[in-house]
Amino acid sequence: MFQSLLIANRGEIACRVIRTARRMGIRTVAVYSDADANALHVRQADAAVHIGPSPVRESYLLGDRIIAAALESGAQAIHPGYGFLSENAEFAQAVMDAGLIWVGADPARRMARGRKDAAKALMARAGVPVTPGYLGEDQSPDHLRAQADLIGYPVLIKAVAGGGGKGMRLVEASADFPDALASCQREAASSFGNDHVLIEKFIQRPRHIEVQVFGDRYGGLVHLFERDCSLQRRHQKVIEEAPAPGMDVDTRAALCDAAVRAAKAVDYVGAGTIEFIADASDGLRADRIWFMEMNTRLQVEHPVTEAITGVDLVEWQLRVAAGEALPMRQADLSIHGWAMEARLYAEDPAKGFLPSIGRLDRFSLGTGDAHCRIDTGVEQGAEISPFYDPMIAKVITHGPDRDTARQRLADALDGSSIWPLRTNAGFLVRALRHPDFAAGQVDTGLIAREGDALMPPTEPTANVLAMAAGRLSHGGPVAGFRLNGPVRTQATFLLDGAPIDVSFDPRGAIMGDAGAETLVGEGGQTWRLSRFRADGATGAAASDGAIVSPMPGRIIAVAVAAGDMVTKGQKLLTLEAMKMEHSLIAPFDGHIAALNAVEGGQVSEGALLVKIDADER
Repeated sequence: MFQSLLIANRGEIACRVIRTARRMGIRTVAVYSDADANALHVRQADAAVHIGPSPVRESYLLGDRIIAAALESGAQAIHPGYGFLSENAEFAQAVMDAGLIWVGADPARRMARGRKDAAKALMARAGVPVTPGYLGEDQSPDHLRAQADLIGYPVLIKAVAGGGGKGMRLVEASADFPDALASCQREAASSFGNDHVLIEKFIQRPRHIEVQVFGDRYGGLVHLFERDCSLQRRHQKVIEEAPAPGMDVDTRAALCDAAVRAAKAVDYVGAGTIEFIADASDGLRADRIWFMEMNTRLQVEHPVTEAITGVDLVEWQLRVAAGEALPMRQADLSIHGWAMEARLYAEDPAKGFLPSIGRLDRFSLGTGDAHCRIDTGVEQGAEISPFYDPMIAKVITHGPDRDTARQRLADALDGSSIWPLRTNAGFLVRALRHPDFAAGQVDTGLIAREGDALMPPTEPTANVLAMAAGRLSHGGPVAGFRLNGPVRTQATFLLDGAPIDVSFDPRGAIMGDAGAETLVGEGGQTWRLSRFRADGATGAAASDGAIVSPMPGRIIAVAVAAGDMVTKGQKLLTLEAMKMEHSLIAPFDGHIAALNAVEGGQVSEGALLVKIDADER
């Protein structure tokens, strides 16, 4: 076994590899860009080497710099993780040419398997069923469109070097093909340096099922059963599970045997995944499942396989790369229980799932459950950079059956508290609790069909707001305070900057240091509830009409002028702070007596920005 390993990746997969390597007594070396100088994987490794600026094309995609870092640091082997250069045959060969051990598939065979078109042609020759499509070398737009017309719409255009949902476009009609092709090729060239595409028939109610395989250099090859990755949004996996719901013993045997035959056809060595597409219109049947592609690396969703088999796949990778035989035979492997994984992203579902960038002031996944595993590359206080994929964690649960694993995963995400960045946790919770998913009736179109039903609410429920408002009320008088019945109080607060009237019972409020604001969590979402006067960050105003800056920032918009008449709740100006926008609003009807804010100006915490005099008329 080698003694030192460089991980040519970042984030959670780098931390994941480091964890196993450390347990095995292997020294680890991280690489990092400018943006990752203080990243968790850098601090967890035994050594770290800077490889360039923040953009991936100037750092993590520069194989020569990574190899130089390995040689400089004394590393004996390189683990590529997934993404970046993990399926780049030229890089793998260069690693080996430099006298280093490549923890991955043999690059001499990766050239065929790493490209989707070559892999499908190879599988067809080996007798493995493949979806109808075009795999040819003629890449002229007119020819590709003609082939799509022959196959029949809808079709998928897929980058041959693609993965992770990138370089893929669904085309419903011939007229849409040219624009979709051009877009797909641009994305493929940008992400993978190769704009070659294939075309395949789009299955209307497909399920994405894959089989984990593992081979060694002595002819040993096993499967570790299947995973179901059918819950997807825009071709990107959202929730994965193992085993696949509705998979009977005979169909599983046929599927896994086909995966092993496919891997043996190329004398596969290392961790790999054989991906299949299944027609779910009539349940899972072996004759309605087709080979889709082979991924010659560790998959993002590998933890669910580890959970049901008890195998550390990274350890197997390291041992096989070091020349050892597989630690287990097929007869030694079996399925134990059920596992699910959710990909937690810093993204805002309310804004079309756009990435949410900035500092993680609060990052708590709120679970101490022994059946819940968290794989992450960030911690509280970390910066989520615009340069990389915004996945901040994978949450994995295990249970004796599917429903237990599902409920544990939903509960873990429900208890998360992440601020001020937005996440898809609320979306994931609703997906996990959707009746169709709960019943195992899932296909890759479920999210598209049920999109509105899966969108999380914009504010907490009245009971949750009441509890939070009660706590804040112990900090002193609150705006708009008035009795509402014999034991209820109603007052105005700010929920993420917007005024909201909350009815609560002050007698049942939680005592303690109230402060000016509190974080409110429900259903996987987090909001900030603020006292109307104290929290200027989101529209704070004192009862005398003094609007002050709650924190240092920059004024990016001024919506009023001195002398203007304003009404309660009207936006006065917008402050940008911590890469977020905060609207400051009028606390009551009146006129602008003083305006000290200038668009583009920098302001300090506590600076008086606007003075409003009440309208006496």
